[in-house]
Amino acid sequence: MSLTRNAEATAARTADSRWLELLARAGFIGYGVVHLLFAWLALQIAFGKPGENGDQSGALRTIAAQPLGKTLVVLVAIGLLAMAIWQGLEAAVGHRVEQGKRVWERLASAGRTIVYLYFAWTAFKVFKDAGSNSADQQEALTGKLMTSGGGRLVVGLAGLVLAAIGVGLVIYGLVKRFEKHLRTGEMSPRTHTLARRLGIAGYVAKGIAYGIAGALIIVAAVKYDPEKARGLDAALRTLRDQSYGQALLVLVALGIAAFGTFCFLQSRYRKV
Repeated sequence: MSLTRNAEATAARTADSRWLELLARAGFIGYGVVHLLFAWLALQIAFGKPGENGDQSGALRTIAAQPLGKTLVVLVAIGLLAMAIWQGLEAAVGHRVEQGKRVWERLASAGRTIVYLYFAWTAFKVFKDAGSNSADQQEALTGKLMTSGGGRLVVGLAGLVLAAIGVGLVIYGLVKRFEKHLRTGEMSPRTHTLARRLGIAGYVAKGIAYGIAGALIIVAAVKYDPEKARGLDAALRTLRDQSYGQALLVLVALGIAAFGTFCFLQSRYRKV
């Protein structure tokens, strides 16, 4: 029991450390930059520019191609890793003030830890120039899974999880649940209104993109077609190809840009 308490106390001290807070806040800036570039790539898809990969790895590759770009990618990776550590500690020992919902909040933090680790790993891969198009990699992985026993079920479940995350993001944004994680008392009324609008638009847009990507993966599992499971890139192209799809994709891109801007506000006002 004492060892457990000592471990929790050590984790709590780490979670409260100033250096981790600064890194996490810097991570939000990097996260915002990635989403702004993601939004730009989505606009390229909306207007039919060939060869644009509208996902996070494509955004990171865009950063890496600029002068000093690889250095920026490393900084983004470090910031995202810091955010993952912070959320991991929150999952382990945090959310003490939310007694009734502590279990759910800790599970949510565990989910965010996985997401931030994935993005940090993606940034590291881009820096090392390891691997090609992430959509091609996802298609190849899906194909391998489908040829294995129970693989189609695994792919289908992954699609359901991704679609559920998309629905969750939309609800999270519409009910403005993100506000409880912000130090709204330090905001001016104008800043608070801006943060609320950006948060709603950003989470809804991300939820739509993830929901479509999850639906495509489910279709891939049902129809035994790995080409359908190409992640966010294919989701954005699928949206573009629908009636009024170009206008809808432009709205999604603007929403994702809103989320990127919201990340900048989080770097200042997020409770860390």
